[in-house]
Amino acid sequence: MFIQTEETPNPATMKFLPGREVMEQGTLDMTSPKDALRSPLAQSLFEIEGVRAVFFGADFIAVTKAEDKAWPGLKPAILTAIMEHYTSGKPILDDTVSGEAEAGDEDPVVAQIRDLLDHRIRPAVAQDGGDIVFQRFEDGIVYLTLKGACAGCPSATLTLKAGVESLLRHYIPEVREVRQVSPGNV
Repeated sequence: MFIQTEETPNPATMKFLPGREVMEQGTLDMTSPKDALRSPLAQSLFEIEGVRAVFFGADFIAVTKAEDKAWPGLKPAILTAIMEHYTSGKPILDDTVSGEAEAGDEDPVVAQIRDLLDHRIRPAVAQDGGDIVFQRFEDGIVYLTLKGACAGCPSATLTLKAGVESLLRHYIPEVREVRQVSPGNV
């Protein structure tokens, strides 16, 4: 098994591509070993000293390291954990829940926002090892949560304002602003 690696715009996060499906649908963001209880792979990754967060996308695993650790020291252990997991035949998740559940909003503006996010924005963000998740739309403001490599990226604010906000405002006149919310403040 050959696992490719890619740097992301966030220097603390690296993307690992196992050449296989990681998540059948949705994404999964784990920022502590407690969050990883559903995933044998994530548990193995959190056992590596210096791993601070694990994010599963459709075909990649993004790992965020502690500031005091260097990639040359962490990469071999992470690659070994991923390879051992896939050769073991264990599932990525121990249960049937697979990612973010999105509410079926009937509001046409929310439907437009979700459509643009899903088809124009999320694929680009996934290339950088992250995800962007719609939380809500209130009073012209779109609230989004950044996950994976994007969560702590130095260019996240620029991405939201110059990229996401301008695209949404261009196509949806009701959108005035985009704001980032942390997962705990949803």
